[in-house]
Amino acid sequence: MHGWIQKLWKSRISSSEQEAMVTKKSASSHLPPPSTLSSSSSSSSSLGITPSEPPQSHSATSSLQRWSLKYDVFVCHSSVHSDIEEAVRLVSYLESSPRSLRCFLTHRDSSPGGAISTELCQAVQDSHIRALLITPDFLLDDWCKYMMHQVLAEAPMSNRIIPLVQNLSHSQYPQELKFYFYVDLGRNPNKGYSQVNTTVLKYLKDLP
Repeated sequence: MHGWIQKLWKSRISSSEQEAMVTKKSASSHLPPPSTLSSSSSSSSSLGITPSEPPQSHSATSSLQRWSLKYDVFVCHSSVHSDIEEAVRLVSYLESSPRSLRCFLTHRDSSPGGAISTELCQAVQDSHIRALLITPDFLLDDWCKYMMHQVLAEAPMSNRIIPLVQNLSHSQYPQELKFYFYVDLGRNPNKGYSQVNTTVLKYLKDLP
């Protein structure tokens, strides 16, 4: 009798162990193979991505300091029709997508009834970059020369001034700007516009 009870007890233990093994095997079959887990982990780490830290994008125009001023570019030009047209082409290029820079044009953005000197000086102070469209007519325009000196006084020897030369010989280039590299719009205007855009974006990117 005692031997029969021991056999029954052992058979129950053996049956329980088999059920546990089946359950464990069934659960493990639903897990992905080790190679899948490790490759997924290594892929995420190689991209520098973790669930708690999604990737962040940064562009030259996303700096908070950029929005402390009203304009990205102040464009100074003479009132001669051909110079106005050139300034409009430049601004249209800079303002179009994907560049989407904010530009100041005198005839478009000045307040009606405002004093010329006040409007222009305020626009200079409210702009990150100052682009001077220097032509023979620019040099004959008293307001343009006044604004050139105003810009130089605001930021002497800085990277905030971009001289743009058109229809101007080297001997006519203003002595006040001789220490600044200029963009020659006479050779290839589109390339010149691109250089202006690149310069502005670099300045904005370096803002804190």
